[in-house]
Amino acid sequence: MANIIAFEFFRNALLGGLLVSILCAMVGTYVVTRRMVIVGGGMAHASLGGVGLGAYLGFSPLLGAALFAVFSGYSIDFLSRRNVREDAAIAMLWTLGMSLGILFAYLTPGFMTDLPSYLFGNILFITREDLWLLLLLVVAVGLFFGLLLMPIVTIAYDRDFAVTQGLPVRWIEALMILFMALTLVVSLRMVGIVLVISLLSVPQQTAAIFCRTFRSMMLCAGLFAFFGIVCGLWGAALQDLPGGACITICMILQYGLCRFIKAIKTRKIS
Repeated sequence: MANIIAFEFFRNALLGGLLVSILCAMVGTYVVTRRMVIVGGGMAHASLGGVGLGAYLGFSPLLGAALFAVFSGYSIDFLSRRNVREDAAIAMLWTLGMSLGILFAYLTPGFMTDLPSYLFGNILFITREDLWLLLLLVVAVGLFFGLLLMPIVTIAYDRDFAVTQGLPVRWIEALMILFMALTLVVSLRMVGIVLVISLLSVPQQTAAIFCRTFRSMMLCAGLFAFFGIVCGLWGAALQDLPGGACITICMILQYGLCRFIKAIKTRKIS
């Protein structure tokens, strides 16, 4: 392990994993508490349309992914408020983005060979520029949560009650959709479009086994996320395996182990 850490790309991957863990702990706890995991999945997969469009028009595919993720998030919210079933809105935006992404990738000479890196990711390819971008987003989201934590918690648990209390529900929801989209996109380097929603759901669900408050759930989710990322990264680097898949599997195994430990403890108490 010490020999691997000597390489700069591995240190960048560890630092990137730490920043993503902090970011996903905050945003993901809101997503899980508000029951928006499937919305996040739709936004993540719709972002493929932006990846393909960026490659086709010659600008950054990640910028395109961010634009499509934001567009799909606000579109799902808009349609669900206008007598369109939320699951149907998610399906429409999900499949539209995926279809456009495949179409643009096919029309871009040579890009089909690069497409798997966006679909499945590779945490070992994280650059210094990616780390600065992650840090900037972590600071922005951290300030937002630090200033508005109680309204965010209230909206996450009971939106109707938040409305009756005169809280700026629509503004906070709109900003959370934006942060969700950006979090999904900056995490693509690690696990790719196919698996990125796992970072916003699995560690948080693991934390929910032991935690009963929003704050404690955020803290534990960050710890579980980073531990899963380190284990997955280590296994991927040693065995030359896909990093995104290893990270996701490690986090799910971690969830299963925690469920087992909780069940054993509950049985002993009873």
